[in-house]
Amino acid sequence: MTLPVLAVTSGEPAGIGPDICLDLAAALPCRPVVLCDRNLLAERAAMLGKQVVLRDFDPERPSEKPAERRALEVLHIPLNAPCEAGRLNPANAPYVLRLLDTALQGVSDGLFAGMVTAPLHKGVINDAGAGGGFFSGHTEYLAEKSGTEQVVMMLAGGGLRVALATTHLPLKDVPAALTQPLLESVCTVLHRDLRHKFGIAEPRILVCGLNPHAGEGGHLGREEIDVIHPVLEKLRSDGLDVRGSYPADTVFQPFLLKDADAVLAMYHDQGLPVLKYASFGAGVNITLGLPFVRTSVDHGTALDLAGTGKADSGSLKTAVEVALDMARHMNPLPAERP
Repeated sequence: MTLPVLAVTSGEPAGIGPDICLDLAAALPCRPVVLCDRNLLAERAAMLGKQVVLRDFDPERPSEKPAERRALEVLHIPLNAPCEAGRLNPANAPYVLRLLDTALQGVSDGLFAGMVTAPLHKGVINDAGAGGGFFSGHTEYLAEKSGTEQVVMMLAGGGLRVALATTHLPLKDVPAALTQPLLESVCTVLHRDLRHKFGIAEPRILVCGLNPHAGEGGHLGREEIDVIHPVLEKLRSDGLDVRGSYPADTVFQPFLLKDADAVLAMYHDQGLPVLKYASFGAGVNITLGLPFVRTSVDHGTALDLAGTGKADSGSLKTAVEVALDMARHMNPLPAERP
């Protein structure tokens, strides 16, 4: 049986990424290929007592599951320096970026149907200066490397999809960043990818206000009046089903969500606490707008759990399953609106 091949980057080597990647040897309806130092995976498997057969990935091999029940395909990328579980080493920051670059090249070449990323550590990458500037995360890095002008971060889990108009910004910088062109672009990407990558023919999107009570008619801020509402009116005139703006403290009510496919929050901590309460450990981070499928876990590197056997691989397995579902929806491409 021919199966889609997905690239899985193992992330920060001192964190739980290698640990949870080992659990992908379990039965999955695809071929996950783990991008990692093969020796690191073998060492971590021995440390954790996991009986996993590591097989070198061969792109010429037919796309079928390995014969061994507990086999895991590995695309070997060597570490820069020795790695100890739980202890960051800036020397390995370039290695983490090589994992991403290799996966990106693979999806661009059609070798992989999509990519799934285990957590990395932004701090150590910035400390090492490995990104050639400030490294703000997977999403922004992949957008720059793929030449994508607008990407949108969306998390899914617990029956919710929550997208973000702005991502990793200090709260004081959000109002200035929230412009009409940005919001229109984000809404357009969200609507398009819900159709293109999720197979939703007519997406219904609930849009949060920025201020408490969605500005309360301008008494608690004018961003809703000056920015959000004009954009939503324009998009509705173009045929998009965008509703709001809604106060963020009421938009997650079941009577509203039952008629919606996604919620668009204006900033990171406006929407994600609700989603993570509903799904932590099983949520998925999805990058919309990219010309390929990319999903990720909804948690960090958990250095204190690395090598202990206490890390939960549920989010990674779900991220693989979501990436597989998205990849299947990407072909054929649903027709765009005239």
